[in-house]
Amino acid sequence: MHLSDILRAPKVVLHDHLDGGLRPATIIELARECGYRALPSEDPAELAVWFRDAADSGSLERYLETFAHTCAVMQTRAALERVAVECAEDLAADGVVYAEIRYAPEQHLEAGLGLDEVVEAVNAGFREGERRTGGRITVRALLTGMRHTDRSLEIAELTVAHRDRGVAGFDIAGGEIGNPPARHLPAFQHLRRHNCHYTIHAGEAVGAESVHEAVQVCGAERIGHGVRITDDITVHDDGTATLGPLAAYVRDNRIALEVCPTSNLQTGAAKDYATHPIDLLRRTGFRVTLNTDNRLVSGTSMGEEFAHMVTAFGYGPDVFEEFTVAAAEASFLPLPERRRLIDEVIRPGYAALREA
Repeated sequence: MHLSDILRAPKVVLHDHLDGGLRPATIIELARECGYRALPSEDPAELAVWFRDAADSGSLERYLETFAHTCAVMQTRAALERVAVECAEDLAADGVVYAEIRYAPEQHLEAGLGLDEVVEAVNAGFREGERRTGGRITVRALLTGMRHTDRSLEIAELTVAHRDRGVAGFDIAGGEIGNPPARHLPAFQHLRRHNCHYTIHAGEAVGAESVHEAVQVCGAERIGHGVRITDDITVHDDGTATLGPLAAYVRDNRIALEVCPTSNLQTGAAKDYATHPIDLLRRTGFRVTLNTDNRLVSGTSMGEEFAHMVTAFGYGPDVFEEFTVAAAEASFLPLPERRRLIDEVIRPGYAALREA
């Protein structure tokens, strides 16, 4: 699959953090505007390299430290709108036709904005980004509660309040070790009472027990990352695999895994692309989706994630269509919109690629 084909391929991203995908030049400009002086560089190219190098530690906790700089410059309505507009533009340029972008509203209150104002600013930016790209991309927000704070119920209530106004669902993120998802059970109960979608980061820095808790205790519809589900899979010498009860449950109930290969290498959840568990998960029938996680911090894009999979596993249009359709099916869009996206955008796009 050639680079030009990868760029043209319709893509769906379900796991992409707004504060992890800023343009380096934008960070520098916003830092000057707000007086933030702690950036490690004011050269865009050098700053991009710094983020990538800082994230390549093999530790999720160290990886998360890089977000102090991006969040610091995302504290005003104008800054949030700009970042959201550029997010939509950059994804559309990468061939993304639908995106669910997550962020934690509680991390953008330092300059006096309220939670509702943060959500309204980001949503306004996404709508403007959609307009500037001529409708080539649809963007919805996921509001994130942080695992290490006590505001998850408040953010869940915010999610319900802004549902159908650009917010598609809820997420829990942050350091996984020592912060189990069940700690935020009241938030998930509130979302279920109001029939609201949610996904949970699990199985990234902690093993299959984290996925079990997210699914069986907290009722997750999707799992952010989830690659440590392989702890419950036994691979035999002949290449066949036996699924344990948790892995079989996740697979059989079509609970989507939001897999982010490059990020997994950086945080130590995988050793390299060639041995990344995404291929095992795909071959054993899981609903696998391919994602970026953090485009700036991981130095990646959906196109680059596709390219890594071509090199590692020889994937072609058929497999990428499989991933993309799976992501659309697992999205938090209403069913008619999912069907339209698949039937009118994704499948025709891949059919055109095969014809070419």
